[in-house]
Amino acid sequence: MIYYIFYEWIYKSLSQQSPESVFVKALNVFQYVSFRTAYATVTALLISLLFGGRVIRALKTWNVGQQIRAEGPQAHMAKRGTPTMGGVLIIGSVLISTLLWARLSNLYIWIIIIATALFAVIGFLDDYAKVAKKQSLGLTGKQKLLAQLLIAAGVWATLYFFADYSWNLSIPFFKDTDITGITKIGPWIYLPFIILVLIGSSNAVNLTDGLDGLAISVTFIAMVALTAFTYLSGDERWARLLLIDHRKEVGELTVFCGAMAGASLGFLWYNAPPADVFMGDVGSLAIGGAIGTIGVLTKQEVILLLVGGVFVLEALSVMLQVSFFKMTRRSTGTGRRLFKMTPLHHHFEMQGWKESKVVFRFLILAILFALLSLSTLKLR
Repeated sequence: MIYYIFYEWIYKSLSQQSPESVFVKALNVFQYVSFRTAYATVTALLISLLFGGRVIRALKTWNVGQQIRAEGPQAHMAKRGTPTMGGVLIIGSVLISTLLWARLSNLYIWIIIIATALFAVIGFLDDYAKVAKKQSLGLTGKQKLLAQLLIAAGVWATLYFFADYSWNLSIPFFKDTDITGITKIGPWIYLPFIILVLIGSSNAVNLTDGLDGLAISVTFIAMVALTAFTYLSGDERWARLLLIDHRKEVGELTVFCGAMAGASLGFLWYNAPPADVFMGDVGSLAIGGAIGTIGVLTKQEVILLLVGGVFVLEALSVMLQVSFFKMTRRSTGTGRRLFKMTPLHHHFEMQGWKESKVVFRFLILAILFALLSLSTLKLR
């Protein structure tokens, strides 16, 4: 919206009348993605900071409190009743900021906006069910998976019918894999791949959201890395230099990534230990869905394993725990566990680590994963 007002309308009108005017030349800056990304970040940060207190008070008024699993760490029982569904603040800040600063004629912008909003709806319904039932279980796993699958299929269908999308995989550490067509797998094989990426990403962030400040701080690091990947993919000069797939329309997604990073910082202000509010599934499912969708649109699906390395470890710990328990139960009659408790952050809590220590050490891991992912741009 701001882009259209200050560039498409005011700048283009005045540039014909007074092309040498300093004011007119200054308005030219609104065409640059880097400028709009910076201000989208600041806008989302300010919205989340300014309205965070009001959202928390409203959630308390509506008695939207967190339900704690009885089998979880006993220290978490003190968090019972803390306002949840704070993810509406994150997603609201991101969407408002993106609508203000992005070029809305870009198809990819609408794909990421709608996909994120739909994942948020799933999370909202799940959170609402938990609050209504006064227990830690909301929608069933099958219900959530089906809804996530439909969204992922919708993203694929939009790319198939309406976008000039490259059905090639970009493989880290190898040159030209997404340019020469050597890894072209076609749209129909890409369909289950997109479903796997979006569902996996969404649920991985959801599993990570278990400690004060953990999921949102890791999200901030991941979004900073994705902002860099998105900007470089959308800039022809950098894309050619780094031998990555260039799509001009992808560059506009940088605005969304910046907004998500800003909103994450703003929410962390209220979610830092001890948390005043939890993001709930409305936040975690939407953030994970957004990260997966960004990866698909920018052709960085595989690199998401590094960008969101902490999310991957959390999800992997759950899968290993369940698989090992079932395998040992079939063979010995008594199920055994690899970890004291999953997701992985709970295992370290059970080992005696304080919650803040787990959060900061996982944050350090997230930074290392992000730096490693960025290094793949030159290590090809």
